[in-house]
Parts: sequence; structure tokens; C-alpha cells
Amino acid sequence: MRLQDRIAIVTGAAGGFGAGIARRFAAEGARVVVADMNADGAKRIAAEIGKTAVAVTADVTRAADVRAIVAEAERAFGGLDIVVNNAGTTHRNGPVLEVDEAAFDRVYAVNVKSIYLMTQAALPLLRRQGRGGSFINISSTAGIRPRPGLVWYNGTKGAVNTITQSMAIELGPENIRVNAICPVIGATGLLEQFMGMPDTPQNRQKFLATIPLGRMSTPEDIANACVWLAEEPSSFITGTLLPVDGGRTA
Repeated sequence: MRLQDRIAIVTGAAGGFGAGIARRFAAEGARVVVADMNADGAKRIAAEIGKTAVAVTADVTRAADVRAIVAEAERAFGGLDIVVNNAGTTHRNGPVLEVDEAAFDRVYAVNVKSIYLMTQAALPLLRRQGRGGSFINISSTAGIRPRPGLVWYNGTKGAVNTITQSMAIELGPENIRVNAICPVIGATGLLEQFMGMPDTPQNRQKFLATIPLGRMSTPEDIANACVWLAEEPSSFITGTLLPVDGGRTA
């Protein structure tokens, strides 16, 4: 198996991309900390995976909660190898002046501050272990080729991309790799927020028309990319912003 005995944290893992990543990591032999503020959802995914997963209820915008995620990886499995910063949110698609300050603060806290907090919590453990590690940040095509109506969300993903590349440069000498995956829009719980309109076949087609392969991204697509970035054959890959987008950014 491709991730045999690796220890991974996946945030936002109670559903959507995160649940797909957690399931796939476990199927490839990893032990997984399933972290989400949705306690029931995290427990459900961990129970589905079985004894190689544990659930942690956590808000990734709170430093104490993020430290607790890392502490649970060490307590339950003895260490840490892979961190997938998947938790994310958005404001509703709409004009730039119609996003209120609370929504702005929330999207930056979940999408950007959470990576800062996880780095503060996880990096010291990776350094103590001395065997390197892999951070994988789930970014978005919004940070490469923005869509209108999502200005402040787009900005968070631009920040994620720059953080990813900056961390890769700084941590490379320690064999700690940092990469980002940039999905195109997917059929997750945030779909109508991203679209800014009801999820109907007609409205979906407006977005599908911008994707050359003609479909949205799936949890399986993102999980496949995460496995590759986490496994040994990609050990020379760092600082990469990998579009998983059906050609959207081509």
C-alpha cells in the first residue's frame, strides 16, 4: 500500500473532499486523524474507516483546538507524517461590496489562519521526529484563475498558494515538503455558495462550460492527488500548485 504506516491529519474531514481524502489515505495504509468541527460527522467517518482512524472535534480557527489535533495524532498513533489542510469555507458569490466584515473575517480565518495555526502546532513535532514530512494545502483554481463574485474568497486562495511556495522554500532543507492542490468547483456542501444561485442543471451548466473535461471535481479526484503528493515516489516534489481542474486553468 502506498501510505503504509504513515500518520496523517486531515482537517474538514467530516464530508466532501476531506472525507474522500481520509477514506483513501486509510485504504492506502495510513492511520488518520479525522478532524472537523462537525463532531458527529467526524466520528462517523472515523468509525467507517475503523481502528486506523480517530476523530477529533476541532475548530481550525482556534489555536487550542489545532494543538489538540496534533496532540491526538501523537497520542493515538505515535507521531505525524502528513498534514492535509483541507478545511475551508467561502462567502456567497456576489458583488464585492455585498460581503460583510463578519463573512470576510470568517473566510480568512478558516482558509488562511488555519494553516498558520496548523504550522505552529505540527512543525515542531515534525522537527523533533527528524524524518521530514508533507504538508498538503487544499487551495483552489480561484487562486490561479479567479471567477467574478468571489473576490475575497479568491484572495484567501491566492494567500494559500503563496504560503505554500514560501513554506516549501524555507522547509525544504529539513525534507519537509509543502504542496497545494487546486481543485475546480466540486459538488460539495458549499456548491450553491460558490455558484451564488440555486443548484439546478441549467445553472451547473454555466460552470461546466468553463471546464474543458466537462465535469466538476470529485472527492476521489482530490484524494488521488493527495495520495501522490504524500507518498515516497513524489519525494522530489515541493512548492507545487497542482490544478485538479479538468483543464480549467490551462
